[in-house]
Amino acid sequence: MELKKITAIIPNLQLGKVEQSLRDMGVKGITVSHVKGYGEHKKFFSNDWLSSSSRIEIFTLKDKVDSIVQAILESASTGVKGDGLIAVLPVEKIYRIRTKTEATASEI
Repeated sequence: MELKKITAIIPNLQLGKVEQSLRDMGVKGITVSHVKGYGEHKKFFSNDWLSSSSRIEIFTLKDKVDSIVQAILESASTGVKGDGLIAVLPVEKIYRIRTKTEATASEI
């Protein structure tokens, strides 16, 4: 079982659309954090240039990565600078704290 972690950083305004798209396609779980940072899009009128964004993290099987990434791209893209980014990283193992066991493919 090859696992991946998808991390997407998107504008807060797009979060609802992305959440709904992921729910509609049956993604079993996501984690959302509200973050601040700057990159392609900077808040020049702010002292620190930081913009507020949403970070979505998803642990999934390798064969589901492309469809999840595509769903995020389709639902978050406005064609404007600052639409965000997506990173896909390898994951060695996932453990359930409650049961103290390694998660199985059917749980992910």
